Amino acid sequence: MGDGVRGRTIVVAGATSASGHAAARALVAAGASVIAVGRRDDALAPLRDLGARTAVCDLADEAEVAAFAAMLAADGVRVDGLLHLVGGWRGGGGLRGQTEADYRALESGLSALRHVTRACWDDLNASPAARTAIVSSTAVARPLAGGANYAAVKAAEEAWARAMAQGFAKDARDRGVAQTAASVIFRVRALAGLEEALGSAFVGLWDADAAEINDTIVGLGAPN
Repeated sequence: MGDGVRGRTIVVAGATSASGHAAARALVAAGASVIAVGRRDDALAPLRDLGARTAVCDLADEAEVAAFAAMLAADGVRVDGLLHLVGGWRGGGGLRGQTEADYRALESGLSALRHVTRACWDDLNASPAARTAIVSSTAVARPLAGGANYAAVKAAEEAWARAMAQGFAKDARDRGVAQTAASVIFRVRALAGLEEALGSAFVGLWDADAAEINDTIVGLGAPN
C-alpha cells in the first residue's frame, strides 16, 4: 500500500496535531513530499524533523492563504493532495450552552477548508492523481444538543467536501478525460488513538481509483 502517493506533493493543513504528525510520517515514508501548514513556526519544527517542508499560515485568513499559494507557485510547486485537519471541539450545556464564541471558533475550520481548497483547486484538477480528505464526525449523522455547534460546522464541511467531489467529476467530464481527482470524507467518533489509522487510510487513497472513491464517507474506528 502507498505506492500511488510516491512523488506526489501533499499539503497537510493543521499539521501540528498528533494526527498531523502521524499523517506526515505516513506520507514521507510512502515517498510523498509533504508541506505541513500551521500557525506557529515553533510548533512546526517537529514536522521538519520528520522530513516535511513547513509553512506558517493562518488558513482561516484568506489573504494569508493566497500568499501561501503564491509562494508555492513561485517555487514551481504543484499540489497533488490535501488533508484538512484544522478544527477542534467545543460544546456542552445543551442548546442554551451553544455559545456564539464557540461557534465562531469552530467555524474557522470551515473557513480554512474553503480558502485552501479554492487556492489549490487548479493544481488538484491538473494533477494526474489528486486526493483530498477532511476529518468529520459521527455527530453529523447523530447530532446532540450539547454538540450542536460542532455538528453544524462539521455538516457544513462535509457539504463543501461533497461539492468538491462533484466539481472534480464535472471537470473531468467537461474535458472528456478520465477522472483523476477525488474528495473523501473520513468520519470518526473521536480521533484520539486513530491517528496512525488516519495516516494509513489517507495514503491508501492513492491506490484506489479516483472515480470509485470520490464522494465517499469512510468510517474510522468503532461506530457510534
